[in-house]
Amino acid sequence: MKKIDFDDLVIYFEGEIYNKNIFSFDDEFLIIEHLYKNFGFDFVSKLDGVFSFCILDKVKNIYFCARDRFGNIPLFYTIKDDKFIFSSSIREILSQISYIPKINKVALSKYMQYFSTFGEDTFYKDIYKLEEATYLVYEPHKELIKKKYFKINTYKAINDENRALNDLEELLFTSIEKRLISSPSALLSGGVDSSLVSAIYTKISGKKIDTFSIGYSEYKNYCELDFAKITSKYIGSNHHEVIIDKKTYIDNFYSTLDHFDEPHGDSASIPLNILLKNVNQFGVNKLLSGEGADELFLGYDNYSKFLKYYKFRDSLSDEQFSFLDEIIGALQNNTKESEYLRRVVKKQTVYNSFGEIFNDIQKKKLFVNVPTFKSENPKKDPVDWMSYIDLKLWVSNPVLTKAYIASSSNSLEIHTPFLDNDILKYVFSINSDIKVGNTNKYLLKNIAQKYIPTEIINRVKKGFNSPYNEWLQSEFGDSILGIILEVNKETKFFNEVYLRHIYSLASSNKFKQHLYSLFIFSLWYRKTYLQ
Repeated sequence: MKKIDFDDLVIYFEGEIYNKNIFSFDDEFLIIEHLYKNFGFDFVSKLDGVFSFCILDKVKNIYFCARDRFGNIPLFYTIKDDKFIFSSSIREILSQISYIPKINKVALSKYMQYFSTFGEDTFYKDIYKLEEATYLVYEPHKELIKKKYFKINTYKAINDENRALNDLEELLFTSIEKRLISSPSALLSGGVDSSLVSAIYTKISGKKIDTFSIGYSEYKNYCELDFAKITSKYIGSNHHEVIIDKKTYIDNFYSTLDHFDEPHGDSASIPLNILLKNVNQFGVNKLLSGEGADELFLGYDNYSKFLKYYKFRDSLSDEQFSFLDEIIGALQNNTKESEYLRRVVKKQTVYNSFGEIFNDIQKKKLFVNVPTFKSENPKKDPVDWMSYIDLKLWVSNPVLTKAYIASSSNSLEIHTPFLDNDILKYVFSINSDIKVGNTNKYLLKNIAQKYIPTEIINRVKKGFNSPYNEWLQSEFGDSILGIILEVNKETKFFNEVYLRHIYSLASSNKFKQHLYSLFIFSLWYRKTYLQ
């Protein structure tokens, strides 16, 4: 974080405020100083941007800290001997307290289920993360104040599809205009989201933008370069491809993990880091990306599948619930589908997150003693709930953490037009039936027809995947299991029989995310506590 010392305030800030034009200043530090002095704590709700900041008020002897609504930039803190220590890096805090805190088992439980920890928990006891859309006030010898300054409103005000399409198109243009930079550049996967952003970016800037894609020299089923080329040719961008092989991946594996303060289960972090390392060499310092569109506009195939589970649940009578409850225990719970059916019958939350890895039953098999945490009560509307919980558990944690770490470690910034304050509010105000439509990402695909090739709109969604399991198995083989068992011998967190079972499944490309999460955790634990 950068720091500026004023007469009675010290402001630490990282990020960018997009709505600077409505204030009297063009500098983030001056804006924050002015707003804090005139509006107090509630000024943060007036900001539109990506940010994490902390204000030391010398007069009141308090710290006031806040993060943006999506949590683009982290802020960690601890309190030691009545001293408030904060940073956007856990490593910086560790250097100031001069010891390694014990592991937080609740964070481990969250990570195993959802790719990363979330909420206030970090992997270190007594080091906390400020949640997105939240501010805190620290005053010595007083209880810490934490307050959510923004909550998603799901009141439905938009019931006309044409109006929704026109308004969303305008909001998307405005969102990209806010994020215009002198050298227009974008990440281009070849999917609808990044293609639409790149196309509108080209139209607004009036320039030949630079687009960047990553692909693989083997396991071409993971490669999307051909689709990215179609979009690039259509919009006339200067297109740059980064093609990696197993050696490049392995050479960057440990160095990428070293950028993260905590275990991070998203395997896409390694290819993203390799891609951004190459982007940096082109002299680019800011990029646009398509994160958030899937969650806001129902882009994952899983969403339509889960809506069928919810519809089935709502069709059941009490008698049918009772009958299914009697027989559900006889089902072999070795598939996702049987687990979702069990949740329906047991009247549990059917959808937990796109990023769910180990479900509750699997966690009971994995952990010797499962560290528990409170789950959020689902919203009544399944469409609202799936978008909301994925923004909270998936986007605001593993996705944006990955983007922040990979970009900042390569001296870059990634900006995400879909994750815009105004788009967020508007999308949740649209009638759910209009959002669902007759295909995934219904509204966005309708808008995209004006700007990108039909071939891109109608293609089957693949997501940002890579042959990580094949390459890791080929390079490390049984030593993956060996490292996991070595760490578990020290921690005794997990059941060894189940660890071996997960490894055997991953060897045939099943449960590969489960194994990856265990492997990444074990590498981090060994480096942090055993060396």
